[in-house]
Amino acid sequence: MNNISVSELQHEDLPALAAYWFDSPKLYLEGMGVDVRKLPDRAGFLAQIGQQLALLPAERRSFALAWRLNGTAIGHCNLNPFVFGETGHMHLHLWQAEHRRMGLGLPLLKLSLPVFFNLLQLQQIICEPYAFNPAPNALLAKAGFSLVKTYRTTPGSINFEQEVRQWLLLRSNFEANRPKI
Repeated sequence: MNNISVSELQHEDLPALAAYWFDSPKLYLEGMGVDVRKLPDRAGFLAQIGQQLALLPAERRSFALAWRLNGTAIGHCNLNPFVFGETGHMHLHLWQAEHRRMGLGLPLLKLSLPVFFNLLQLQQIICEPYAFNPAPNALLAKAGFSLVKTYRTTPGSINFEQEVRQWLLLRSNFEANRPKI
């Protein structure tokens, strides 16, 4: 069994995170709804994330967890934007193809959700993946999110206009469905 864990994204994780965004094939990025022409330059991207890491979680505009396999960061789950104590918009990413389709996404997401709800005191988490990207849509259903709607939008600053599926997990539903120890 693989040793998986999550932790707050660290400065030492940033080169691998940047490689994911700037070295992934264009077709892969487009398959998850990214307009590669809208990506910032690498240096600006790293500086922006580094600035966020220097702030307390309640002061940040975005918050990321590194997804780890045997201690090595292999992906991330982030909230961007989020409002401390209220809501967050979640994004899910496994950085390399060899880690996808291994069944890691669901257990890593299940480790991430308590951190988001507890550390950031969120009342709800929204996730709006590209409607034609089957992996995150299936993952969210398995993780207990409710499908709210499908609609057309430009979901973020690096996306093209697209159909998205809006998924919602309320804190009350998350707490009610957590296994009791």
